[in-house]
Amino acid sequence: MPSDSVVIAWGAGEDGQLGIGNIEEREWICQVKALQDYSVSSVVGGSRNSLALCDDGKLFTWGWNQRGTLGKPPETKTETVPSQVKALGNVKIVQAAIGGWHCLAVDDQGRTYAWGGNEYGQCGEDPEKDETGRLLRRDIVVPQRCAPKLKVRQVAAGGTHSVVLTREGHQIFVPVRVQGPEKVRLIAVGAFHNLALEEDGTLWAWGNNEYGQLGTGDTQPRSQPIRVQGLSGLTLADIAAGGWHSTALTNEGEVYGWGRGEHGRLGFGDDKSSKMLPQKVQLLAGEDIVQMSCGGTHSVALTRDGRIFSFGRGDHGRLGIGRKVTTGHPMEVPINLPPPKTVSEDEEENAEGSWRANLIACGGRHTLAIVKWSPDNSNNNNENNTE
Repeated sequence: MPSDSVVIAWGAGEDGQLGIGNIEEREWICQVKALQDYSVSSVVGGSRNSLALCDDGKLFTWGWNQRGTLGKPPETKTETVPSQVKALGNVKIVQAAIGGWHCLAVDDQGRTYAWGGNEYGQCGEDPEKDETGRLLRRDIVVPQRCAPKLKVRQVAAGGTHSVVLTREGHQIFVPVRVQGPEKVRLIAVGAFHNLALEEDGTLWAWGNNEYGQLGTGDTQPRSQPIRVQGLSGLTLADIAAGGWHSTALTNEGEVYGWGRGEHGRLGFGDDKSSKMLPQKVQLLAGEDIVQMSCGGTHSVALTRDGRIFSFGRGDHGRLGIGRKVTTGHPMEVPINLPPPKTVSEDEEENAEGSWRANLIACGGRHTLAIVKWSPDNSNNNNENNTE
């Protein structure tokens, strides 16, 4: 990773999911130093583990491995520092996802790979059953090809299911194609529900709906995609799904949230009730949000100028604000790191600039982000203006 860009983490760490070499939780951000020499392009948070993807296609995993979710031998229960998934070392991985206890990845040729728990067929293989028809636990500990007949551009993993988006814009809810949405641009998967954003801006949802996370105005589950209500007239740029809540982001940087509101994960301040229809997160109005990420019980927002806001359940330090407070009011996460090593020791004390985030990723009870050093050129600009 370039010396002016680093991976940071905060929150629960009991399975090593922060990647900092121990199982401590952190209430403030900390640097994942094992990745500092790699050019990390994206990070993903799972329920109890994490992964990082590099520009050259290398995939690193860390955290909980008891179902083979790290793509490592099962005798390795947890890993507290990132290490490369050697089984994928000969391909260039361009995107990846973590579910409840399985992982998915897609390479630059559109080939998909899966590993981890497969008792529900979430790794793309028919689950095995005993003589009574009961599903048998089967773990796939070495990444293997899945959906081999498809050319894929995005994978998404839920609690015990998987969805892939083909290059033609079709969704495959492994192992069958999802009927309804066409020309899908993005997919997002929560614990037990799914979102699909079409190129024309139409948002579809299906799956579990007990807290209104499908945005249909009711709590009835749907086995087929149904349009999310309350977003007409908006141009959507991005979507995100958490454990039992959902968010949508407009081109204008406005955030809409719906689903389970307990602990304030929707960002509606003191109103922690669940919402069956999307509502604008007024407390983020004017912040120009460019990315949202949803965890199990918390949410994180990224602004265009690189600031991070978090809200929701605060125990285990998952909000990154230095105290274990639960709040529905978005709070800015301080990015307190020293200047990068490109700044000499003599210059460090007077170095001017700040760390700005360019990507965020919520896990179950932790969060990851990539931050880049942005020098303050105001002095140079002032000097130029006086010439």
